[in-house]
Amino acid sequence: MAQSRHLLALLLLLSLSTSILAHGGGSDDADADADEPGAGHPDLRSKSLILTKIWCLIAIFFATFFGGVSPYFLKWNEAFLALGTQFAGGVFLATAMIHFLSDSNETFGDLTHVDYPFAFMLACAGYALTLLADVAISFVVARGQTVRDVENQQGIGLQQSKQSSVDEVSQIRQENGHGAGNHSVPSLLRDASSLGDSILLIVALCFHSVFEGIAIGVAETKGDAWRALWTISLHKVFAAIAMGIALLRMLPSRPLISCAVYSFAFAISSPIGIAIGIIIDATTQGRVADWIYAISMGFACGVFVYVAINHLFAKGYRPRSPVAVDTPFVRWLAVVLGIGVIAVVMIWD
Repeated sequence: MAQSRHLLALLLLLSLSTSILAHGGGSDDADADADEPGAGHPDLRSKSLILTKIWCLIAIFFATFFGGVSPYFLKWNEAFLALGTQFAGGVFLATAMIHFLSDSNETFGDLTHVDYPFAFMLACAGYALTLLADVAISFVVARGQTVRDVENQQGIGLQQSKQSSVDEVSQIRQENGHGAGNHSVPSLLRDASSLGDSILLIVALCFHSVFEGIAIGVAETKGDAWRALWTISLHKVFAAIAMGIALLRMLPSRPLISCAVYSFAFAISSPIGIAIGIIIDATTQGRVADWIYAISMGFACGVFVYVAINHLFAKGYRPRSPVAVDTPFVRWLAVVLGIGVIAVVMIWD
């Protein structure tokens, strides 16, 4: 019971700090007005806005990188990681539906009088494209499992029957976490059968992170940039910590090097997206910039919804041993808390 109260207190503190930071970035009217020199059109080339995005780029890189290597130096509470991942999923889902989709739909309404749900169509496209990245991951994992199955079958003695061989291979797969539908971080990284597969797997895993970064890069105000930073950082940090823990279990011979390499690859993806967004805003202005913003937010909504549902809610972080507070109801409370944080923050949007 004491552990349960401690974890809930940690989540409440995390949500409160997220609210303060996100609101603090967007409540300064002077900053918002400084980004809007014209009639309703923010200055996307404002030095202060670009500097804010650069700070976001630096912050999310180091937060993700240090999160990835932290399991080598620290022992994280697994119950906190499990519930924190669900909290991040609630933040992601609420940000997509309340912030991104709303802004995209409103901007499309100002840009065109065509009666068509452009924002919702783009959200579906973002969801489908992120699903395609997961299909690539499944292909790599399936190929790695096939190679391992062949190796396991070759290692079984000739005196055993074909049926017993199949049974032993099935048992080995279950012991290694290769059960059907197991797409957790440890199993994904372990099932890559070659260096090329590992690279492809990391690229696919980082695919949606690039589009998450673009959401920061095309932000029209400093408040929007900071708010997107805190939202994305929640997911990235928890995911990086989970990846670091998985690598320590799988690669005990060179754990620090492995954590550093994979963490760098995972950490650099969102800054690349931010840089792309900054370049887009630096080369466009006015109506063209509004179109790009509306399209980017609609697309990012689909990416965020997919990540929230299929990565954070469905998979999340699975503790190695049973945890008392890791129950469906407590996970639901963590999700509701994450949604509530964004719902409150959006009051001042």
